[in-house]
Amino acid sequence: MTATFKPTLIIHGGAGNIQRSKLPPDLYAAHHASLQSYLRSTNHLLNNGATALDAAVHAVSLLEEDPLFNCGRGSVFTTAGTIEMEASVMVTSVHAYDATQPGTIKRGAGVMGVRNVRHPIQLARESLLRTGVNPDGSPTDDGGSMHSQLVGPHVETLARDWGLEFKPDEWFWTQKRWDEHLRGLKGEEEPVSLTQGTVGCVCLDQWGNLAVATSTGGLTNKLPGRIGDTPTLGAGFWAESWDELAQIGDNASSTPNIPSVGDILRDARMYLADCMPQFLREPETADYSPLRNAEISQVPSPKAEKFSTFHQPLYPQHAKKRHAIAVSGTGNGDSFLRVAAARTAAAMLRFSPPGTFPLGLADAVTAVAGPGGELQRSADARWKSTGEGEGGIIGIEAELATAAGSSDVKLHRGRVVFNFNCSGMWRAWMDTDDTGKEIERIMVFREEY
Repeated sequence: MTATFKPTLIIHGGAGNIQRSKLPPDLYAAHHASLQSYLRSTNHLLNNGATALDAAVHAVSLLEEDPLFNCGRGSVFTTAGTIEMEASVMVTSVHAYDATQPGTIKRGAGVMGVRNVRHPIQLARESLLRTGVNPDGSPTDDGGSMHSQLVGPHVETLARDWGLEFKPDEWFWTQKRWDEHLRGLKGEEEPVSLTQGTVGCVCLDQWGNLAVATSTGGLTNKLPGRIGDTPTLGAGFWAESWDELAQIGDNASSTPNIPSVGDILRDARMYLADCMPQFLREPETADYSPLRNAEISQVPSPKAEKFSTFHQPLYPQHAKKRHAIAVSGTGNGDSFLRVAAARTAAAMLRFSPPGTFPLGLADAVTAVAGPGGELQRSADARWKSTGEGEGGIIGIEAELATAAGSSDVKLHRGRVVFNFNCSGMWRAWMDTDDTGKEIERIMVFREEY
């Protein structure tokens, strides 16, 4: 594939009640140095031809080795004094599906209840890429497994079969997390509160593929068997791409035609067909009949035309563009699960009419994870008293015109976005200055430390 994008990435290292008064300079410096190192390493890979998936997994693998972060070797303990880890990956692309390019199809995989696998994120990657099985029993041809979630100890058996590295319980044990575990059992307050939740990385590679990778030890003193948002598609992570209309060229009208109700219903039927195939049938024979009005009779039947031409653009003077996003969440996992946070942000952007809120992924992320957003509102009266609703989301948004004659030689750029509703979120990303030069950004608060 031809390089079309300037690679970029963003990493998060956890979010929650991270207070300046409880974050001494030496501890801040340690987190800053780790995130900066992992950012540089991952950026180097992307700029030297690594895929988004490989780069994102690389970044999270480094975080899993670092006891500073709540994943891998730095994972928290359950009430039983055990460590149960979770991880996930998901991929999509601004390009149409290509069977020879695994990153161009929307796929996701999560693993949970993992005990002794050194790098749970690598297990999630293998779960994604190992050949799956079609309904007729034949192997899939896209390298994507048909199992989106796998749980230990069964998934650990697969990890051994796939040659992944294992470590004994002692390797994952750290004094810091054990002390947190004991204080939590006694109901004592933490002297330093640094993270609540997941680490993750979102990458955009030079070919326009997006990947998100996430990993966590979960919630301190969670019940054994508890499953959070990290391995759950749509809650703690999501990646998605879709076709939409874009104004191309100087001859395009600045004011698009207003679509009729029939146009809107026709588009809605196509979107709903992804999860409810009956919407592609005739209204008269559908198991679930859509509403009736005078406009519905104008909706063309898929039986009367080829599927490839069914989804006609609403505005003839507008050409198509491909829109892709990937997001990762960190914070109170149960809240992310309750509001399906990651998918909600994506759906807000995908299904909103052109020119209305949200105007981009940044708006959608803010509406879900920003101050006063959906996550915070979901906590209701428990906000600021239990940690419920706290968290943040990082992501990357990319667009590419797909109309004939709309290509150009310059590299496109993805947009890095993030927001959070709590006092802090560790994050590191590649930014550009006014001259276009790349600069590294590492922050925990909204302002510099």
